[in-house]
Amino acid sequence: QVQLVESGGGLVQAGGSLRLSCAFSGRTFSSYAMGWFRQAPGKERESVAAISELSRRSYYADSVKGRFTVSRDNAKNTVYLQMNTLKPEDTAVYYCAAGSSLTVIRSAPTYWGQGTQVTVSS
Repeated sequence: QVQLVESGGGLVQAGGSLRLSCAFSGRTFSSYAMGWFRQAPGKERESVAAISELSRRSYYADSVKGRFTVSRDNAKNTVYLQMNTLKPEDTAVYYCAAGSSLTVIRSAPTYWGQGTQVTVSS
């Protein structure tokens, strides 16, 4: 069974940066596309970024393009989300997800982490 454990969330001022990490275990990491989602209070969960199994393709929501970068280290079984120029509207619980392809990640990920809180103060 795949397990995903996020870390790196916290409180940051607007304009600041955070890097989220997600440790993957239980299967072969390089066989899975990985993604990051977020859910703000009172809002639906939304896709933020995703990366293919061998990092050849990536996807970003329009709201984070140019500010967030998704990357992965297949040797460390870890996916990252570098978040720069953070805004108060980025405040949410951020979830890591895994799926068999980018298409699966963006539509219906197979596995989810427990989430990590990111709070951006104005």
